Order: sequence, then structure tokens, then C-alpha cells
Amino acid sequence: MIHGAKCAAISIGKEGSTGQNHAALRGDKPGYQYQVESVFAARQIGWDREHIGSHVIRRNTIHDCGQNAIVGHLGCAFSTIEDNHIRDIGVKREFYGYEIAGIKLHAAVDVVIRHNRIHGCSLGTWLDWQAQGTRLSRNVYHDNCRDLFVEVSHGPYLVDHNIFGSPASLELFSQGGAFVHNLICGTLRLEPVLDRATPYHLPHSTQVAGYAVIYGGDDRYVGNLFLGGDPGAAYGPGAEGEGPPLAGTAGYDGHPASFEEYLARLDAQPPSDQQKYVEVRQPVYARANAYATGARPFDGERGPRVLGTATATVVEEDDAVWLVTDLPAAFDEARVGVVTGRDLERVRCADAEFEEPDGSPAVMDVDLSGAPRRPGRDGAAGPIADLRSGARRTRVF
Repeated sequence: MIHGAKCAAISIGKEGSTGQNHAALRGDKPGYQYQVESVFAARQIGWDREHIGSHVIRRNTIHDCGQNAIVGHLGCAFSTIEDNHIRDIGVKREFYGYEIAGIKLHAAVDVVIRHNRIHGCSLGTWLDWQAQGTRLSRNVYHDNCRDLFVEVSHGPYLVDHNIFGSPASLELFSQGGAFVHNLICGTLRLEPVLDRATPYHLPHSTQVAGYAVIYGGDDRYVGNLFLGGDPGAAYGPGAEGEGPPLAGTAGYDGHPASFEEYLARLDAQPPSDQQKYVEVRQPVYARANAYATGARPFDGERGPRVLGTATATVVEEDDAVWLVTDLPAAFDEARVGVVTGRDLERVRCADAEFEEPDGSPAVMDVDLSGAPRRPGRDGAAGPIADLRSGARRTRVF
């Protein structure tokens, strides 16, 4: 058990020679520019799989810390964070800044964040810059101010079989993500970032392949269960950001629904180089998701299931955590087979596939409870493969 850290409980790396708080101390360039420089400086001093990262953080209870339970900048790459209980991080409001979350990582290259319970935090998990090859799987988020924020990353990053149970479930200021078999109880908020170009990498490497701005979109949604989150409960007055929080994937309305449609829209633009890519939204690939209690699908989704009223709540009793659901009968028709990386469209900017760290296609065949999803056999939308309609209690942690 680790608790009471004034700042971060566990730090898994920032190489010191790349600079420390230069933006504040020097005041001559924005923090964004120093961050770009740190990526290249780290490469010059040996930031690669053989010399950094590969940490394992497993089976800890971390609570009541000022800024982070776990933090990493560059040195977090190739690490595994699993089976931890993280709570009450950043809620005393002792600090103001943009690095406060239960788990806060820059450059989470090939990082696995698996089967953690994260609750009571100002922000559950923040993947900031270069979330590439990252997999967030089988975690339970609840009672956070916000659950998951992915910022200025190009993917591919994979989010599967999680519960996002807080009023503000997802914030995506990124592109190139895949969301498979999640329960999303709150709002989804989207925002492009056209004034900060960030790096992307060769697959499974710290070698920089290029950099680009965040156009938004280029995301995939398969077999998720969305409930009707309340935007009024998700954010207070004066909250930062421009994208409206919505229930479901409706925030993607107007995006192309296929890569072919995207190319056709580009061809229809007046002759230009960079400008037409700013004007044309990136494609969004969505199929076989279920929407209840007012959550609404993206207007280009294939085969959405729009259900009636439903409830889902995360409940703690003694040492167990339960998902308590009451779902309409139509939920039993919201079924989908095993999803693999071969079923997910290639990420556009990074030109990369959804893979395991060894380069084989990612496979999403274990649900939140640890039960297998079997090839050739459809399972329920959401994180529990055998979940059914009606009133149910399922242990999730």
C-alpha cells in the first residue's frame, strides 16, 4: 500500500537531461515546444526499448496522493500496469496544473494498463502524447470527475472491455483509437487540436516516424454499450474545452463512414495540399454498438442497436465490486463476435495496425470478468460477454 504522497506515488521515468520545467523557469517558449524537443533529445541519449521502460507495476493499493498514483514521461514506454487499486488522487486541490490524474503518462508506447480499479480521482487516466501501441483493457472506472482523457495522440491505441462509470466518461482530443466492448455510462467529448503537432512512431519503437496535428476522428467503435449520460452532471459551469459532451457517438455526426468516402471528399476539394486535409473530416468506423437511455449513434454507424431505458451502476460491497444492471429485452439482440486487429481499419496518420507488442494482430477475446469470448460465438455488447437483459449483478473486481 502506498499513500499520502504530496505529489506522485510512483514515477516510472523522465530522463533528467531532457530538461526540467524549462517553460516556467525560462519563460521563453511554450511547454509544448519544450515537450517536442524532449522527445528528440531523449532519442539522442538512447531512449529505446533496450535502455528504458519495461516497468511492471502490479497489485498495489495507492490512495490519497496529491498529483498522481503513477506518472511517467518517456520512461513509461513498454511497461505494464495491472491489478492495482487507485483511489482519491488529486482531490484535495493542493495543486493546479495539467499533469494531475490517477495514471498520467506521456509517450505510452506499447504500454498495457490492465485490470485496475480507479475511482474517486480528479481524472482517472490521462494518456498524453504518443499513445501508440497502448492498450487499456479490463479496467473499472467509477466516481471520478472524469474517467479517461486521451490527448494529442495519433494511435493506434486500443480501449477494450472497460467500465467507464462516471458522468464524464471519455474525452478524446486525439485520433486513431479503437473502442471495443466497453460500457460507457457518461458523456463522450471530442475536440480536434490543430495548433499542436505531435510525434508518432514506427510500430513498437521509440523511433519517430513523423508528426502531425490532430484532425479528430479516425476512431473505431465496435460492440460498446452506451448509456444516456447527463452533460449537466458531467461538467460544471466554465469547464475548459469547446467540444460539447454528448451521450453516445453522435459527436461524430458528419464524418465519413468509410475510408473510401473520405478519399472521395478529398477529391472533391479544390486543388491544394495541406488545406484540404483540414477542411475534410477523417473517417469514423462504427458498427454493432448498443445505445440506451437517450444515447445516440453516429449517423454513419452500421447496425446500431437503439434500446429503451437502461441503468448500470458500479457498487462496492465489502471487498467486492459489482456491476448492477437493468437492461431491456432488446439488449439480448446486441451481439457481436470476437474482434481482432484484422477487423479494425488501419490508422491513417501513423500508418499502423492494431497489434500486440510482438507484431501479431491484437485479439480482444477476454472479457472484464476474465471469461473468454469464443471465436464463432457471438457475445453481448459491452464488457461482460454473457450479460443479459433484466436485473443483474455481476462481480467486476
